[in-house]
Amino acid sequence: MSFLSKTLSRVKPSPTIAVTTLAAELRAAGKDVIALGAGEPDFDTPLNIRDAGKAAIDAGKTRYTAPDGIPELKQAICAKFKRDNGLDYTPAQITVNSGGKQTLYNALMATMNPGDEVVIPAPYWVSYPDMVLLAGGEPVVVKTSIQTGFKLTADQLEAVITPKTKWLIFNSPSNPTGAGYSRAELKEITDVLLRHPQVWVMTDDMYEHLAYDDFEFCTPAEVEPQLYDRTLTCNGVSKAYAMTGWRIGYAGGPKDLIAAMRKIQSQSTSNPCSVSQYAALEALNGTQDFLAPHNEMFVRRRNLVVEKLNAIDGISCPTPEGAFYVYPSIAGLIGKTTPDGVVIDSDETFCTQLLQSHGVAVVFGAAFGLSPNFRVSYATSDDALAEACDRIRAFCESLSA
Repeated sequence: MSFLSKTLSRVKPSPTIAVTTLAAELRAAGKDVIALGAGEPDFDTPLNIRDAGKAAIDAGKTRYTAPDGIPELKQAICAKFKRDNGLDYTPAQITVNSGGKQTLYNALMATMNPGDEVVIPAPYWVSYPDMVLLAGGEPVVVKTSIQTGFKLTADQLEAVITPKTKWLIFNSPSNPTGAGYSRAELKEITDVLLRHPQVWVMTDDMYEHLAYDDFEFCTPAEVEPQLYDRTLTCNGVSKAYAMTGWRIGYAGGPKDLIAAMRKIQSQSTSNPCSVSQYAALEALNGTQDFLAPHNEMFVRRRNLVVEKLNAIDGISCPTPEGAFYVYPSIAGLIGKTTPDGVVIDSDETFCTQLLQSHGVAVVFGAAFGLSPNFRVSYATSDDALAEACDRIRAFCESLSA
């Protein structure tokens, strides 16, 4: 009999973390590697936010706080939801957690019973299905396509809902595709949900402020107010504010759900880092002036990567609406062979051979539930991106039919 829990057999380690770790190990061994796997901005946390964190330390704000957030931060989150999304929440409807991942995990742990189903559009963030499995539920993966812009359609959602369906996890702009749902597209999704009152919506709005061109972000409870009482609107400061390591996520939702999530957190991690909470308070209440120039930089990088990848035979790369990822297809390269005789039979093989022969680390599409693709994070310098794309081109041109 194994000493370890049987639950562990239902889940796997995070592939994105594995790729980042492998790239770091190869670099440490002296290999020239360009890592495009990490989902975090390459610039520092803005100065005003860093200063707020330092001030919190100097003021002795280093003790335990309430399990799910200080009152000041909850008030700031309420103001943010009202200001940006037109959503009215009270502090009793707010939870603050150690990163957006804990927010989602707490919600699933607080609500899932054996056999409960969670609808997850693919490509998905790698952690969604495994968190559902850890909570005892069953992920129901719905594969989208490049033809629909990697977006779930209303007909697809309608077809998979059953009496066991408890949640839809909804992510826009998306990790890994950068796809963003327009208000009209989202209204079609919410219209389906109105017909199925047992289904709740768990949003992942982490990339809300990373929206480009004429795309305008919107969130389900904003588009369809009738869903307000069965929506958990999740967000955080990690991406837009370059605070990935500070580990602050948050959500607004019905009081009973928030209370249940508080109970889970009080018996697991307890409060998020006190210093990080005060830094997040400044992030939400302070100047937002850096968001626009950061987005201009991301748009430039996105355009560079999309143009270079689309110029490679066998690769097709849509232009995403937000986030800082592209999700190109390598359907035209499947079946080709490397100079060493390795057949490119999957996106995982493609990414492994690319890393070994040309020193570019990207994440294979199967990790996100949709193949044959790979994810590029363009949250790094223009020079590194240009060089990486040139190496990808060289690798692809080395393949033979």
